[in-house]
Amino acid sequence: MPATDFKILFEQFNQLKVAIIGDVMLDTYWWGHTDRISPEAPVPVVALDKKEQRVGGAANVALNTASLGAITTIISVIGNDEDANSLTGLLNGHQINTQYLLRTPDRITTNKTRIMSRNQQMMRLDSENTHDISTELENQLLESVQHYFENDRPDVLIFEDYNKGVLTESLIAKLIALCQKYSVVTTVDPKRKNFLSFKGVDIFKPNLKEVKEGLNLLIEKIDLGTLDQMHQALHNALGHHISFITLSEKGVFYQMQDEAKIIPTHVRNIADVSGAGDTVIAVASLVYAATRNMHLAADMANIAGGLVCEEVGTAAINKQLFLEECLLLLK
Repeated sequence: MPATDFKILFEQFNQLKVAIIGDVMLDTYWWGHTDRISPEAPVPVVALDKKEQRVGGAANVALNTASLGAITTIISVIGNDEDANSLTGLLNGHQINTQYLLRTPDRITTNKTRIMSRNQQMMRLDSENTHDISTELENQLLESVQHYFENDRPDVLIFEDYNKGVLTESLIAKLIALCQKYSVVTTVDPKRKNFLSFKGVDIFKPNLKEVKEGLNLLIEKIDLGTLDQMHQALHNALGHHISFITLSEKGVFYQMQDEAKIIPTHVRNIADVSGAGDTVIAVASLVYAATRNMHLAADMANIAGGLVCEEVGTAAINKQLFLEECLLLLK
């Protein structure tokens, strides 16, 4: 792809409208240093130096699309608590539309607190609800999406499922039908609980482990033949258009009809893989929505996922650095 086309494509991102629906969370980091073991138990003592809060889950996907310039809306259910205030403030700070975040006193806002020392995670504390949202909240969420579509139809809706209860089986089916009615591209980053609920979507993006678990497959050798079998099994269950499977250090695989390819990863200095999947689905969704070219979407998402792995903790893609990498690696 010519270099000038990449610059045009990156400018097109600024015109795209994207909505992300799913489980949002707050990522809290307690950074400190360690130089002794506790006399009370055989655990390290971390002397706290600073605290930091970042957005996580579906909110991190929104951060990535916003960082690439897309007009971004986040849709979810959060608690009526201080963590909700912090999360909303962070999102608003990145010009992400938060008016469709529904607050409820019946749930708490997911907060994952990581205790870090020497760029390593010492411990993680999770504060969250994981049961499905109520039928009442489900209906409110559906009405919000309908209102949003009627007034400001997006180009693409990204389903970001972290098994925290926002995306129920019935809500998923109704949202996909709504997207089909309004001709909105649908992409999915699934987890096991609702794995086979996303019937008829455009792009289904699990990782290799999730496919094996979701389909109960015992496959060790990974090549085009076995990946084709996975795609066919997924297609038989979902009737979706495109399988896009991340293969960790081996890169990514996509298949649509008879077009299939494994795209190897580019060599990187890996610091932290957390949040890489969020970046991959964000980039693939935007590129596909803009071009309908899945090969290009997979190629660029593969580069983006590697870039964010060089950062510690969840981090959004740097648009300029990403453009430079695309110009260098996809000549």
